[in-house]
Amino acid sequence: MKHKFLFALAISFTALSPAMAVTSVKNNFKTTGPDEVILHAWSWSFDTIASNMKRIADAGYDYVQTSPAQACYVGDDGGMALFSEPGDSVMGKWYYYYQPTDWTIGNYMLGDRSAFKAMCDSAYKYGVKVIVDVLPNHTAIDHKAVLPGLDNAVGGHENLFHANGFKPIVNWNDRLECTTGEMGGLPDVNTENPDFQYYYLQYVNDLINLGARGFRYDTAKHIGLPSDPLDPKAKQNDFWDIATGRKAVKGLSLLMPDSLYIYGEVLQDKNVKETEYDDYMDLTASSYGHALRNAIIGEDVYKENLLDWHHPSDPADLVTWVESHDTYCNAHESAGIPDDAIRAGWAFITARSTGRPLFFNRPAGSTRENYWGNNRIGARGNDEFFHPEVVAVNNFRHKMSGQPETVYFSKDGKAAEISRGNIGAALISFSSKPQKVKLETSLPDGEYTDAVHNSVFKIKNGVIKGHLAPFASYMLYAK
Repeated sequence: MKHKFLFALAISFTALSPAMAVTSVKNNFKTTGPDEVILHAWSWSFDTIASNMKRIADAGYDYVQTSPAQACYVGDDGGMALFSEPGDSVMGKWYYYYQPTDWTIGNYMLGDRSAFKAMCDSAYKYGVKVIVDVLPNHTAIDHKAVLPGLDNAVGGHENLFHANGFKPIVNWNDRLECTTGEMGGLPDVNTENPDFQYYYLQYVNDLINLGARGFRYDTAKHIGLPSDPLDPKAKQNDFWDIATGRKAVKGLSLLMPDSLYIYGEVLQDKNVKETEYDDYMDLTASSYGHALRNAIIGEDVYKENLLDWHHPSDPADLVTWVESHDTYCNAHESAGIPDDAIRAGWAFITARSTGRPLFFNRPAGSTRENYWGNNRIGARGNDEFFHPEVVAVNNFRHKMSGQPETVYFSKDGKAAEISRGNIGAALISFSSKPQKVKLETSLPDGEYTDAVHNSVFKIKNGVIKGHLAPFASYMLYAK
């Protein structure tokens, strides 16, 4: 979480239900600061995450990010396919959990409250922290599916939405439309309504009490900042002050604000106030991900400027990725990139000294012809998240904590090296063909063998030589 401000923890205990009573929580978590690594366990159930927690920890992840945990729209008769077309034998859509009907813990897709608690208990046991994907910006497309408890909490259904909440966004760069209008058919919630803020914050604090230690804010750029124009129903744009613990609402404040990691999906475009959002939370480096994918697809690191983070914020405040669930699922922008090429990109961003890398776990059984693979919500994704190369670079990142980086590229743009001080280096192939490598390095002269491939590299007079397999990565350490 941002520590640019001092937070006042003014919690009203009497405002919490017995199920949300505050309990003391011991800290059993690894402390790696900016060197933390996130696994996005996309569409895994809470039970599936819990049963794989040891493997997640052993693979070097500090956080596991869940899909949305709140009550959601039940579509396709409750079918559990990741995606389906009319006439398919198993129906379902992964994105139904992005259509809230209430802000209470548990849904038919991922599991109930007790399963969420068990998952958090498992995470605590293995020193992993849980990030929950939260989305206060909108409800289900079928807003009549909103449950009575939510309507009653905000003083009636009409008070749940912005005045512009059912008006589709036309100009995405108009901040009033962007932050108060209907997005993709999803009615826009009046996030400035104190009654809603209070109700939503109870949900977030309940997640924290059960063990959550971070949040990803979906569609964060669609929730107004203090400098943004006001919806006719709003008196002030103070949602982010409430959500990040700077301010209380009706006597209730965010629990443990200094112990949480919070980042927002603020996809980059024209007239997006990245630096103002950055005052509240870390942000997604969406443009950098696009540049990295272009370099991977073109097999040329010079195709894009990979040393520029393509973002006005400090790179220490960025969540980096090769791909996200949106780039994989929506327009399938990244879904055609082979797994080994994704691993090469992952090695590149994770070996670097800054950013906070997030690994998106693709569906089990997926291929470049069948993006949905086994096509089941709740199941574990494919094995890539614990591929030996992925584990090796996750561990490399932790071991290189505090070491400065120097990035070298081969003349033909087919290979990269990230030296960390003079104690470690990552070699990465950006080519689909085997290649010889000859690069400057900061490592001392000598002979080096990486642990994954047992490949030998020789360094003489500050130059490293060896052979790289297609899209492979190698972690080298000074003796």
